[in-house]
Amino acid sequence: MVTETFRITREQAELYEERFVPALFRNWVDPVLDGAGVRTGQRVLDVACGTGVVARNAADRVGGTGSVIGLDVNPAMLEVARNVRPELDWRTGDAADLPFDDDDFDVVTCQAALMFFPDPTAALREMARVTRPGGVVAVQVFSALPKQPAYGPWIAMVAEHAGPGATQMLGTYWVHGDADALRARCADAGLRVTAVQEHIRPAYFASVEAMVLTEVNSTPLADRLKPSELQRILAESAPILGHFRTGDHLEIPLAGHVLVATPT
Repeated sequence: MVTETFRITREQAELYEERFVPALFRNWVDPVLDGAGVRTGQRVLDVACGTGVVARNAADRVGGTGSVIGLDVNPAMLEVARNVRPELDWRTGDAADLPFDDDDFDVVTCQAALMFFPDPTAALREMARVTRPGGVVAVQVFSALPKQPAYGPWIAMVAEHAGPGATQMLGTYWVHGDADALRARCADAGLRVTAVQEHIRPAYFASVEAMVLTEVNSTPLADRLKPSELQRILAESAPILGHFRTGDHLEIPLAGHVLVATPT
């Protein structure tokens, strides 16, 4: 069973590394690696590694006596990852059928990717399988929308103009935000949760308009909004998001948690 079905182009992967990694995903690397306790000499697998920001930072932590593998289903992501750190081990593979032996890794990480898996329980079960007894699985997800200080009220406003379907279209990131539900899913997958660590980390945008257009254009909402509706959304976004401006950029707080577990 394939859990990851989408494909992206090399151009999209380069854009991801250039913009989204420094603006968002790099800010969650330390919570993931600290939560997992990654240290010198360990063998680490990063599942759905994208362009490799977690894997390459893990490699710096484990040093020459450790090893890190970054795995992703998207060849374009891995091409960019290899371009950034060609000396690391990048593999093509699916999270629901990891191409590794049982008990192969000390640590398995998965940053901001669980929501893209059609069968997240199968992916968690595979992470548990390849982690040695006493090893650690660390999964980072974003908190539920009501706990998001910026995105919560902003998406509610968008739905007033675009209809309730907008909440679903803008809702991918929040689908695993219920920590209790994720605990139960982990139990079904053969993982015992030892900690749920809550964090708030920033996402950076050049302006309110840049944030709004980034979010709208990355979803089907872009094709459904009338120009007049988009203009109203842009106008009403300013009072909701403007107070998150810091200096010459927008600093949007994102709530999330890192779930730390060990195989049962």
